[in-house]
Amino acid sequence: MLALTRKTGDAIMINNNIEITVLEVRGDQVKIGISAPKDISIYRKEVYLEIQKENEAAQQISMDDVEALKNLL
Repeated sequence: MLALTRKTGDAIMINNNIEITVLEVRGDQVKIGISAPKDISIYRKEVYLEIQKENEAAQQISMDDVEALKNLL
């Protein structure tokens, strides 16, 4: 992990097309802005993990359905 110190208004660049800017620091909260191409998905980590969990569950249901169909034959 790369740890950087930035002040309000400072930014970092990732891969020439993603810019992360520190917009505000208030107490223990930091407000950031992210500029990225529209084809790049950006999620809060807790939302991303929930999406991954749901995708895994949906995939498991699909595999169970395939096995049930095989058993019918």
